[in-house]
Amino acid sequence: MGQLMNIADIKALYPDEWVLLGNPIMDESEIDVLSGIPLFHSKDKKEVCYIGRGKTSNFDKITLIYTGIFRPKRKITGIFNRIAK
Repeated sequence: MGQLMNIADIKALYPDEWVLLGNPIMDESEIDVLSGIPLFHSKDKKEVCYIGRGKTSNFDKITLIYTGIFRPKRKITGIFNRIAK
């Protein structure tokens, strides 16, 4: 089993990657991850989801984080733009 790491160390070790964490420790609001055990990482989110799936059986909780700045690749259009046509 891996070692518990804080979020700053995880971001430094795996920059701009998706990281699957086991037994994450969250802040009081249960929104931000403070630390966890890195189970699998990759630049490809789908790869982390599929390959990392087999590495989660020994953990009560898991979460997936992105260590970079998330920028959606697709242009998001509102439903109102489609209705107006």
